[in-house]
Amino acid sequence: MFNAIRNAFAMPELRRKIIFTLTMVLVFRMGCYVPVPFLDPAALSGLIEGSGSIMNIMDTFSGGALSQGSFFALSYQPYINASIVMQLLTYALPFLESLQKEGETGQKKIQKITNFVSLGIALAMSYAYYVTVRGLGAIQFTTGFAGVFTAIAIILTFTAGAQIISWMGNQITEKGIGQGISILLFAGIVSRGPSTIINMFKAAAAQPTLFIAVFFVFVFFIGMMGFIVFMNESERRIPVHYAKRTVGRRQVGGQNSYLPIKIAMSGVMPIIFAMSVMALPQTLEMFKPPAAVPEGFWQNFYADFINFFKYTSPWYAIVYFILIIAFNFFYVSMQYDPVKISNQLRNSNGGIPGIRPGKPTADYVRKVMNKITVVGAFFLGVIAIIPIISNLFISGLNVAMGGTTVLILVSVIIETARTLQSQMMMRHHRGFLE
Repeated sequence: MFNAIRNAFAMPELRRKIIFTLTMVLVFRMGCYVPVPFLDPAALSGLIEGSGSIMNIMDTFSGGALSQGSFFALSYQPYINASIVMQLLTYALPFLESLQKEGETGQKKIQKITNFVSLGIALAMSYAYYVTVRGLGAIQFTTGFAGVFTAIAIILTFTAGAQIISWMGNQITEKGIGQGISILLFAGIVSRGPSTIINMFKAAAAQPTLFIAVFFVFVFFIGMMGFIVFMNESERRIPVHYAKRTVGRRQVGGQNSYLPIKIAMSGVMPIIFAMSVMALPQTLEMFKPPAAVPEGFWQNFYADFINFFKYTSPWYAIVYFILIIAFNFFYVSMQYDPVKISNQLRNSNGGIPGIRPGKPTADYVRKVMNKITVVGAFFLGVIAIIPIISNLFISGLNVAMGGTTVLILVSVIIETARTLQSQMMMRHHRGFLE
């Protein structure tokens, strides 16, 4: 990747794209330190550090902006949730499905609708965070006109920060290198790496027996990175043969190729889907915390429900694992249609050796995809619950940067390197007269 970056800087156009991307990342990191008015960041930091919940992972994804109560505290969560909602509605509403088939024009309309949905989600999440920090006594003014003005200022500031991040991500996608939101996600995770490592050594210094655990954690993470790279690049190749055909006076075709089916076809999307669902009970807890001493059936039921979905609960890991597997099958079924693949092969005079075209080809591709999806689903599930299991068995270490973050880092690095390589090849290919 470093060789690709060095070679890319030699090209003026790519150099401008890289500088633009780095500038957006710098602005994003600066915004993570801009304070929100009338808010005490220390109280919110105490909430994140003491919760032992999924809020720690969200804080890692935001680059520490959530724990600092800064301008970009919501990060890209509203935009990602809006994108998930729109992807689900695209296959449920005929209007959105028709827009998706209109090409670039339809995609722009869907993007505008996604931005409005993101705005609504950002307002709801901003209000939820405001209610939470107000209950902690972290807001200077809570009554009278000053309290109303403070509430409006905090909610609008959080919402504006989320919308600016969405805009920055879109600008990186259009004018920079790679997928914008992924680049900002990568920057947020990397920025939290040093503090996570320092906190682990501080915990080990306070409890010397944890030094051995820290050593094994680092060795395990190195091995996990290699395993993630291996699984991310692994694929099942279905052989495809293209029949010869006559075009004018020439015969074309007659080539052998393959249809690649990756094990991790869905990437980290199933994990993000499952994480959004598992965060709903804790978002509900922000609006209405359970009673300290529950009385009656409903109060006890609500308290047990909230505790059931605590990040430190073993049931959380089990439900999280099942949701990842379910969302992986759902996402793959939405994105990859075996019937469409079969029709494309038939239209290009291609076919799978030993398999008849049409429905038999679609059934064969579906069978292979189902087997590969099972392997990919278990791979994502195991990677996602690693930090939960480690925190259950090693209580002194808070391993917030788990398999999900490593998977995101590896995926972004690989995709960015591929983007640079492809753009350099486009500018260095041999011409017809060369």
